[in-house]
Amino acid sequence: MLNQNQIPDTPKFFGRRKGRVVRKAKQFLLDCMLPQMKITPDMVFDAQTLFEIEKKEICLEIGFGDGQHLFGQALRNPQNGYIGVEVFQNGVANLLTLISGIKEGDNLPDTVDIHEFQVQNVKVFDDDVRLLFKALPDNFFDKVYLLFPDPWPKNKHAGRRFVNPDNLKEIKRILKVGGLFRIATDHPVYKRHVLRTMHNEKGFIWTAKCGDDWRKEPKDWVKTKYQQKAIREGRRPVFFDYKTI
Repeated sequence: MLNQNQIPDTPKFFGRRKGRVVRKAKQFLLDCMLPQMKITPDMVFDAQTLFEIEKKEICLEIGFGDGQHLFGQALRNPQNGYIGVEVFQNGVANLLTLISGIKEGDNLPDTVDIHEFQVQNVKVFDDDVRLLFKALPDNFFDKVYLLFPDPWPKNKHAGRRFVNPDNLKEIKRILKVGGLFRIATDHPVYKRHVLRTMHNEKGFIWTAKCGDDWRKEPKDWVKTKYQQKAIREGRRPVFFDYKTI
């Protein structure tokens, strides 16, 4: 049993790791493609080693969902390197489908080689990002994305929200000075939570210049399926951009 001064090596994770049954093509990609892209906390985190060639920027997306934003950013910016973190197996499989183009109903090859695909600048960590924080060096990332995280709207679950002092301390550490931390949400509770929590965090500056800035999609934005669903259902997303100082 842990005493009050001990911190467990494995933080408790709240959320789904698996959803509906993964079909044949996606399971094939998880088995044959993911190992070529997967990173682990015991690796050496050097950008050139991870991505084989030097990259202009290194970016992290925490909880990439079905992978649309991550895939879109990587496709548009081959000069950059991207690390995507997602515990939900179905979401990881969907990202692999986007990158490979291999879908259900196709004749599956015996194996795949990620060097044959147009997008070759993505690495994946398929577990809780807090387990990865320990391995990440200081001042490593140019950008960190946290897009539409679970809002945990009930007060009794507020401690589960990703935007909290402990996680923000790590985000600040792994971002370069002047690096971008972007948070997107469509939930009113989380909007207020981000504004309040980030206002109290030293080391971050909100880049909005006027009241409408945070309601507009950033110029480099990639629309996601979740965002489009939120808009159809009358929930307006907002986009918080913070820079580290």
